[in-house]
Amino acid sequence: MTNRPASLTPPPAGYADWLTELKTRIHSAQQRAALAVNRELVLLYWQIGRDILQRQSREGWGAKVIDRLAHDLRTAFPDMKGFSPRNLKYMRSFAEAWPDAEFVQAALAQLPWYHQLALLDKLRTADERRWYAARAIEHQWSRNVLVMQIETNARARFGQAVTNFEARLPAPLSDLARESLKDPYRFDFLGLHDDAQERAVEGALVKHVTQFLLELGAGFAFVGRQVLLDVGGDEFFIDLLFYHLKLRCYVVIELKGGKFKPEHLGQLGFYLTAVDRQIKSKHDNPTLGLLLCKSKNKVVAEYALGDKSQPMGIAEYKLLESLPAELQTGLPSIEQIERELAALPSEDDGEQG
Repeated sequence: MTNRPASLTPPPAGYADWLTELKTRIHSAQQRAALAVNRELVLLYWQIGRDILQRQSREGWGAKVIDRLAHDLRTAFPDMKGFSPRNLKYMRSFAEAWPDAEFVQAALAQLPWYHQLALLDKLRTADERRWYAARAIEHQWSRNVLVMQIETNARARFGQAVTNFEARLPAPLSDLARESLKDPYRFDFLGLHDDAQERAVEGALVKHVTQFLLELGAGFAFVGRQVLLDVGGDEFFIDLLFYHLKLRCYVVIELKGGKFKPEHLGQLGFYLTAVDRQIKSKHDNPTLGLLLCKSKNKVVAEYALGDKSQPMGIAEYKLLESLPAELQTGLPSIEQIERELAALPSEDDGEQG
């Protein structure tokens, strides 16, 4: 009698769970190894760039030394890419843009080299580069997403929506909520004309929900469109419902195809009350409302929010030409959302000092 191959032998009890755990460990180790390689490469490039800067300044070496260095390094390391004259000049610019060695080592080296080039090519000030670098690290943006965020001027739009969060939410939740909203929102990816009606915009946003989530910003997870609410036997439908993983709350988004009117907030407030009573759990924070309209009078919006007891924001949306870049991002899966929610502390855990 011959022994059966191990692949055909029924696994022992608990083997499947152990195998799943091992796969997760191996995947994590691969990711850590890739990050470590990237980190060392970025630090090496920064050091080479710093040396070029220092020697050109101290020794008076001209630009031609870079061509000579590129030739000699490629001769010494024929299998190693990255030593072209152009890339060596980028290394010098990289070191010049980030003179703080401690910051480069502690934070910036988390970003791949081609992210670094995007920051150098598309931004001119240190403050801008720091802002986009920090968010690229925090939200794990791909290079294409980073470029898109820069080209759509995300920094100038975050935190600009008119809200009553400061008065209606406790700190620091109010600050985080305010910084989670933009104004205006750019729906370049929809390919719609400016006269598109509310339902056409809504349908297009759901069709392109991955890009919509990217424009909303990190933390938003799509729950549904035209979400049914049964209130006292009457049916009502929320335009768009999201859950924000970091704010730990539902977000109701209502679209208005024209100019903002104060009465729009009455309908939005009704939906917030219904979601708070029917959908949110005891561990969720109060539901937020975001009214997106084609235009608004900022003073009117501030007045309209002044007497509202629920946390709401008002922002404009712009229908522009299509974005040229293919964005590398994904819609969070139910499993991902559940894992993140499970990791969040519950109210019963108490505050950590």
